[in-house]
Amino acid sequence: MNGRLAIPTSDTPQPANRGARGDRAPASSLRLTPMIDAAVASPAVRSVNLCKVIDDRPILRDLTFELPAACYVGLLGANGAGKTTLLRLLSTLTTPTRGDLEIFGRSVRGHGPAIRAGIGLIGHQPMLYRDLSALENLVFFGRLHEFVGLADRAHDAVKTFSRGMVQRVSIARSLLHEPRLLLADEPFAGLDAPSARTVERLLEELNGQGMAVILANHDVRQSLRLAQRVLVLRRGRLALDAPAASLSADEALEEIEKR
Repeated sequence: MNGRLAIPTSDTPQPANRGARGDRAPASSLRLTPMIDAAVASPAVRSVNLCKVIDDRPILRDLTFELPAACYVGLLGANGAGKTTLLRLLSTLTTPTRGDLEIFGRSVRGHGPAIRAGIGLIGHQPMLYRDLSALENLVFFGRLHEFVGLADRAHDAVKTFSRGMVQRVSIARSLLHEPRLLLADEPFAGLDAPSARTVERLLEELNGQGMAVILANHDVRQSLRLAQRVLVLRRGRLALDAPAASLSADEALEEIEKR
């Protein structure tokens, strides 16, 4: 994708909430072009009997699922269910022990650098240099995009920013190379309500313009509201793969907490 990036702020007029039924909010301040044609693109993710063993301990067991291009997926599970390991596999930071995993039609075995070029990663750890300014961080990590929302603080050191401001810079960093797949690992951790809503809107807009988003999140209700589809991991196995609109929060929690 080639285009320019704008980060929405709480002061910018925003689209209506997508809601639990999965209705997309129209794009507003953020533009990434051209859009991915989901009808012709390879699946964002195809996993067949995926397994990961670490120190002789099975972490993921026989995961089989397929995620279409431009999907918005909520990844749910209790602590230790395997969410972080799955994200590490999807980002090619580790390789499967057994089974097959493809990202946009490419196997993670032997194609790690090419796949990583199309993946963005955000999380509760911002991966920024605190003594550099917002602009210096973005210049360091890649070419500079239009950065809207923190223009008046662009030259201030990141260590002087609030948690929400740091997360917005971190998201901008993850989008510098215009990825096709965005992995979001607990991106709302530590954010106040206005900052969390700003991040929600950004993820909605990116997905609405064709980017696949996989959101690992402990907030079940928030995940059901944002995502189109939900994957629930339980003790390393895929316990549930269902449309978000078909589940209540109680039903999702029941699947997560089953023993």
